[in-house]
Amino acid sequence: MTLGAMAYRRAVRPVLFRMGKGDPETVHHRTLRRLQTVSRSSLAVRALGAIQRRHPSPRTVFGVDFPSVVGLAAGMDKDGVALKAWPAMGFGHVEVGTVTAHAQPGNPRPRLFRLPASEAIVNRMGFNNAGAEALAGRLALTGRIGVPLGISLGKSKITSVDAAVGDYLTSLRAVYPYADYIAVNVSSPNTPGLRTLQDRAPLDELLAALTTEAGSLAWAGGSGGRQQSPVPVLVKIAPDLTDQAIGDLLEVCVDRGIAGLIATNTTLSRAGIVPAEQAKAAEAGGLSGRPLHARSVEVVRFVTDRCDLPVIGVGGIACAADGLRMLDAGASLLQLYTGFIYGGPPLLTSLNKAIAAR
Repeated sequence: MTLGAMAYRRAVRPVLFRMGKGDPETVHHRTLRRLQTVSRSSLAVRALGAIQRRHPSPRTVFGVDFPSVVGLAAGMDKDGVALKAWPAMGFGHVEVGTVTAHAQPGNPRPRLFRLPASEAIVNRMGFNNAGAEALAGRLALTGRIGVPLGISLGKSKITSVDAAVGDYLTSLRAVYPYADYIAVNVSSPNTPGLRTLQDRAPLDELLAALTTEAGSLAWAGGSGGRQQSPVPVLVKIAPDLTDQAIGDLLEVCVDRGIAGLIATNTTLSRAGIVPAEQAKAAEAGGLSGRPLHARSVEVVRFVTDRCDLPVIGVGGIACAADGLRMLDAGASLLQLYTGFIYGGPPLLTSLNKAIAAR
């Protein structure tokens, strides 16, 4: 462990975790507000960037140029309030959302639970967000952030599964002009019925509609009658699918021209939780963090062995070795969420440094 990592874990993280009487969601929102203040000041953004050492590892994936491999996963900055702070920390891309067509408060609180001994989190947030139109308005004011921006789309809770296609299309049309890629979230365990959209028939219907609409929007955004390339559409999958179900999903994704996959979302499994935290881990919701890592790597390897679609690997990356293991399994890019909460900026620095050294 580096000195920076030790300092963060022993000095900074305990202070952060005690904010708001230790309520994880309150801590999250207060931290976001501070980063929002940084994001609004070009001077503060430059200062933050000067503090964080750069370790570029540029690569082009699904037609998009990324300055480095490690990005911020969806869920950290759902409504895009601190967008310019994340690249200053060293993230090579930022994924906002998941957003829905309708603004919604999400599930009742408490809905976020830390399991520090397991370096894990259980959440049942329920896609709390201000809605796709509100995000589009904020992105229009923010402008480019210097790294690729992904936008994760989900289904509104008030929308039935049968009407999900129209709900996703509404969100796609709102945010399309600002996205470098679109992530289709059909794998969160916290919206009733959502995961059924991973089944072959409903997934085929949804992806056919989204890719067709992305093509139409590309035509509409072109100049002089020339078509632009459609914004890449990716699918985020659950770690709880069987191999057969993943295979079926991959066939649909390939047939519908999907640009890539994000593997994986949170899990319903509670394997790997230390005994002292089993009771808290029993809270309803999806588990993220270190206990998920082995399964996420397994899914990434399964996917990349069976198709040529590029994969963004996410799930339980808590140290540089975890990130390298995910890349060795076939991932083209990585994302952090829970690992960043526990490891802070030093984790991002060490991971970027290890990848650049390769």
